[in-house]
Amino acid sequence: MEKHRIFTTSVSSVYPFYVAKAEKKNRTKEEVDEIIRWLTGYSQEELESQLEKGTNFEDFFTEAPNLNPSRLLIKGVICGIRVEEIEDPMMRELRYLDKLIDELAKGKKMDKILRH
Repeated sequence: MEKHRIFTTSVSSVYPFYVAKAEKKNRTKEEVDEIIRWLTGYSQEELESQLEKGTNFEDFFTEAPNLNPSRLLIKGVICGIRVEEIEDPMMRELRYLDKLIDELAKGKKMDKILRH
């Protein structure tokens, strides 16, 4: 089976859209970074390094130091699909990130987004 093209897309090419979506709703780049760090376990320096290197999404999630076990609590619909029903593990990781950014843009409080 051929991989979805998003897996080979660089995180750095999509990252500005995450930030723009957040800022459009009066949220911040720092909050976007906090979400990504929470989800993946990257430090801020490691995240910036991944963005500078142009790491693709598949490697970004495969190399993540510590995928947060609480990410499994992320439920709901993203792009018309229930996140918890996505069978491909890599696509599910990507959609977790999309869902969290959506929640940020919808004004949810950070403690709710980060499943505290």
